[in-house]
Amino acid sequence: MYYQNQFQNYKRHLKDRYVNLVEKSNNYRFVDEAKSDLAAFKAMKLLEKINQVNYLDRDLVI
Repeated sequence: MYYQNQFQNYKRHLKDRYVNLVEKSNNYRFVDEAKSDLAAFKAMKLLEKINQVNYLDRDLVI
């Protein structure tokens, strides 16, 4: 039970960071392309990690 709660907290943390980075990327799109690209790249890396965590979470449920 403890590990499931810890996993849920980690997933929530990753999703919050992902949403913030996507918003930052969209806000800087026309102002500073370098900041926008960097935020979008970090968001893609986080999305990959979120997908990995979702896969592991699915294995725990089965």
